[in-house]
Amino acid sequence: MADLKELLEYIVKELVDNPEQVSVKEIPGEKTVIFELRVGSGDLGKVIGREGRTAKAVRQLIQAAAMRRGKRAHIEILE
Repeated sequence: MADLKELLEYIVKELVDNPEQVSVKEIPGEKTVIFELRVGSGDLGKVIGREGRTAKAVRQLIQAAAMRRGKRAHIEILE
C-alpha cells in the first residue's frame, strides 16, 4: 500500500505551510491499513479544514483507493 502512503503524503504536503514536517506512518493489517499522519505545529487546522471537510475529503479519497485494492483504510491525524 506504499502508493497510498505516497498519495496521502503528497495531498497533505500541498495543504500545509510546513510540508517538511509532514510524515506518514503506515501500519499494515490483514484487512485494514492504518495511516498515522503527523503535521507540524499550526498546520493541523489546514488538514482538518472548516468543519472537518478537508479531513473528510482526504479520508474518502484514500478509503476509495484502498477499497480498489481490497483493503480498508483508516487515517489518524496527529499534530
